[in-house]
Order: sequence, then structure tokens, then C-alpha cells
Amino acid sequence: MDKSSTNERSAPIAVGLDIGTTKICAIVGRRSKNGKIEVLGIGKAESAGVTRGMVSNIDKTVQGIIQAVEVAGAQSNVEIKVVNVGIAGQHIKSLQHRGLLTRRSQENEISRKDIEKLVEDMYNLVLAPGEEIIHVLPQEFTVDNEPGIKDPIGMAGVRLEANFHIISGQVTAIKNIVKCVNKAQLDSQELILEPLASSESVLSDEEKEAGVVLVDIGGGTTDVAIFHEGIIRHTAVIPFGGNSVTEDIREGCSVMRNIAEQLKLRFGSALADENKENEIVCVPGLRGREPKEISVKNLAFVIQARMEEIVEHIYYEIKTSGYEKKLIAGIVITGGGAQLKHLAQLVEFVTGLDCRIGYPNEHLAKNEVLPKPTYDDLQSPMYATGIGLLIKGIQKMEYEMAGQTPTAASIKPKEKYEEEKKFGLFGKLLETGKRFIKDDIKDEDFLK
Repeated sequence: MDKSSTNERSAPIAVGLDIGTTKICAIVGRRSKNGKIEVLGIGKAESAGVTRGMVSNIDKTVQGIIQAVEVAGAQSNVEIKVVNVGIAGQHIKSLQHRGLLTRRSQENEISRKDIEKLVEDMYNLVLAPGEEIIHVLPQEFTVDNEPGIKDPIGMAGVRLEANFHIISGQVTAIKNIVKCVNKAQLDSQELILEPLASSESVLSDEEKEAGVVLVDIGGGTTDVAIFHEGIIRHTAVIPFGGNSVTEDIREGCSVMRNIAEQLKLRFGSALADENKENEIVCVPGLRGREPKEISVKNLAFVIQARMEEIVEHIYYEIKTSGYEKKLIAGIVITGGGAQLKHLAQLVEFVTGLDCRIGYPNEHLAKNEVLPKPTYDDLQSPMYATGIGLLIKGIQKMEYEMAGQTPTAASIKPKEKYEEEKKFGLFGKLLETGKRFIKDDIKDEDFLK
């Protein structure tokens, strides 16, 4: 065995678990020798117990997690014990706060421990009853009244101050997610805010430096994260997503929900004027009833009305943040909802900012493990959150295990793998992990 393959095998393996409104997705992977992310396995299950990003049915959510993890574990030949889980929902709030640490000696350099102590102090902030801090994200530091320092480690100074972006959520919503993961016989290494995870998989460092808005349009929620000078400045969760569009189509066109979903996927457009007047779709009627004819242009009018509302919410968050004039890189849309035709044009029209669709393939290594159709699917915007959670999990493990022997998930011996395959005993996880994703739909062919 050559040295490079030994190094690759010793790389920590992490698992990202995206508990979305329309799908639950588990992605197993590790960092390859060239620094990219190698996906070893992916499992997907329908999400029947999540509403607008929040758990509404524990048992159904647990079943979906177990199913997704079993498939991912079988495909990757990895025993899964620990996951990195994503969190979203309308209950998510963010605030800015300033922290101060007075050091005893000016001669000693500022160390990582000083930064960690400052961060830990932020977790003691008094919040409204029923709320809990999820993330404390340092922004600029000030050392002895010298402001605008991004990395103070190694500097001399007594008075260390920092601005923090603090993200909080409802205790009950957080506990419900953790309970679902634990009931599936897994441990959660970390809870990660979904837009933070998505930003890891679809944004470049240059975009974050220039100023960019990440918009993750999922099934139940639309997540917004604004970056400037490489630092996160604003986060928000909007309680509308792809499912809101589907419900509008169901009511506006008087069709069943599954047909409304397929109409959106196959013929949907965010701009009605881009469709011809005479384009008609014929969908089957209910038992014993005539098929129904639907104008593609009318369908687009229904979709455009809801998408304009969502984009207006996004634009409001951009203006509220105070960074509207500083976003050189414009807007990046990802998530399952980003696959809607002409959406980027609509966003540019409403906001006046440049817009592109974010695909999570930039960080993925060329894959020889997964089947080609699975690998191609993985490059869809709907997997941005799951891959982002995986990246976050790998980064955390690499940070914690620097200079140590990796003790996370290990590749199973072939005999054990064959035995488990025979008896169907896939179920546990590896010692890593984090977060969730969004939009997915069953591929039911109603127009054959």
C-alpha cells in the first residue's frame, strides 16, 4: 500500500445529517489527499415529521433518520455513530454583542485559549426565557483600543475585545432535534445553522470577502446569510419555501398536491412572461373524471406571485443588515428551490443585485466510490446543506484531532460488512458530525 493511500485512509470520516422539510439526507465523507471532499456514501429518506424546518412528529422523523443513515452506512461501508446535524426554522434569531477580556500579562502573546475564553463568556449571555445560544461567531477584534483586527493570536496586549454575531433558537426546537437523533441510536457532535453549512459548500472565500448574500431555498424555509470581508454579518430564516409554492399551485390550479409538485418541477417558471400563451399541460383527473388542462403561463403566474413574496422578504433582510451597498458578489441562491427556472432573473429584477445559482460541486473530489448517477445527483443545489454539514464536521474533527491519531469511524472489515449486509444490521454512526438540508421530491411520473 502506498503512502498516499495510507494517509487518505487515516483521514477522519464525518457524517452530515440534513433533517429537512421534504427530505432527510445523510452524507458520509472525508477529505481526500488533494484537499477536496470525498463522499463515501449518501442515504436519503422522505421527511414526514418536519414542518417549516421544525420537528412536528418525533417518530416519523426518527424513522426517516434511521432509514437515511442505514443506506449511507451500507453504501460507505462505515459504522455511523455520530452526526453533524443542521438546524433551521422561524425560531432562529441573531444579535450582535461585544465581549471584553482583560489579560493579566502584556508580555505573553494572545493565544487561542484567550479567544476561546472570550467565546465561552458569550454563552453566558442572558436571553429571553426558552431560548438557547446555538453559535457564537467572532467578527472583528480590538487589542488595547486598536480596532479592526481579524486574527489577534500572537499579538501582545492586555485588553482584548471582540464583536460577536450570536445565533439563538428555541430550547424546545433544539431538544426535539437532539431527541430524534438520540432515538435513532446516534449522537450529535454539533448542531449547525443550515445557512452556515450551505455557505461552506457553495461560496468561495473571494465572494465572502467581497460581500455576498447566501439564500438557501428549502421546502419549508428560506435561509439567508450575509457575508462581508470574510465575516458573517447577518442571518435570518424566512418561514416560506418550495412547499409554499406547491400549495399555491394546488389551490390555484385545483389539482392534487403530488401533481402540483410535479407541475412545479417540470413546467414551473418564476417569470410568467418567459412562457408562451398556447403551452398547455394535460394532467390526469381523479377517478372517473376527465383530464385537466392547465396553461403553463397561468402556472407561472401562480409561482411568480409566491416567489416575488419570498424575494421581497430576502431583500428586506438585506436592507435591514445595512450591507445593501457593499455586496459586490451579489446573491447566491442554493437549495432545492434554486432549481426553479428563471429564478435568478427574478431575483436580479427585484433586488438589482447580481445573482447566480450555487452548486456544491466546487469542493467535491472526483468520485470513484459512488455510482455515477448518484455522484451527478450530489452536485444538485438541494444537497448544498448536507455537503456543508459534512465539511463542517470534517473541519471540526481536523481541528480537534490535530497531532492526534484519528479515532473516528473506521472502515469495517470485509467479513463484518458482508455479515451485516446479510442480516440487515446497518444502523450506528461514526464519531464525528453535523447538520441538515432541504428540498427533495419523489420522482413520480404522472405524465406518461
